[in-house]
Amino acid sequence: MSEDKAATRPAPVENAGRPAPVENAGRPAPEEHAPLDLAEKGRRAGQVISLDRRLFMKFTAFGGCPDPHAAIKALEQEGVVGALYVDANDSQGIGLMVASEDPAFFVTGLRTLLNQPPFAAYTHKPEFDMLGRTYSIGYENDLEDTLFVKPRTKLTNPDNQWAVWYPLQRAKKFQTLPADHQRRILAEHGTLAKRYGAGGHAADVRLACHGLDKSDNDFIVGLIGKDLYPLSALVQTMRKTQQTSLYLERLGPFFVGRAVCQSAM
Repeated sequence: MSEDKAATRPAPVENAGRPAPVENAGRPAPEEHAPLDLAEKGRRAGQVISLDRRLFMKFTAFGGCPDPHAAIKALEQEGVVGALYVDANDSQGIGLMVASEDPAFFVTGLRTLLNQPPFAAYTHKPEFDMLGRTYSIGYENDLEDTLFVKPRTKLTNPDNQWAVWYPLQRAKKFQTLPADHQRRILAEHGTLAKRYGAGGHAADVRLACHGLDKSDNDFIVGLIGKDLYPLSALVQTMRKTQQTSLYLERLGPFFVGRAVCQSAM
């Protein structure tokens, strides 16, 4: 073969017929392609901890129940974990908050219970329907305690006779604020709740309800305590915070009740 012909022949293609090498082979996948981690996060001894479990809680209110004893008996027989309240604003009203790690209970066992006597004879008040889940913020050092123990204990503690339960919708513009600004706003709100809690005046249960609430609310709040006045005073005080005055679309409706049955079974 002449040198001229050899010079015009195309150079052999390396790895011809094989797939081109992946540029980022061996490197972590980009965040948008990484597997989702939906576990609740906390922090202990400087290390991130996680727990992929949470407690679901559902509130249902009824009218037409002048005597709650039959309802109490039915709940005790079923072994429902939660609290039954008589409504302070309706002389025949009751409210039921039920807790379960498995949300399927709400559409199986609880659904069956509420479609049987005595509940089937009561008048459902759909405006008070609430469904939420416990959540972590990321700094908690005991996720089991945060997500399960504390909410159930507050709900079923016999010393916590009074309760105010309500949903809230946060203004969408809150999500556009810088992260540091968001934290300062939430810290102001949280400090007030801690002061009331430290004095034994009020305990709070906070649930996320994104995508779970028919009115597009973001959170459910339960203020619980031995007396009613501190719960009202806490709501009044929180009206002055930035979160409530500037970054909430709406609050309520408010269910106000006194516990007649609490069970941690």
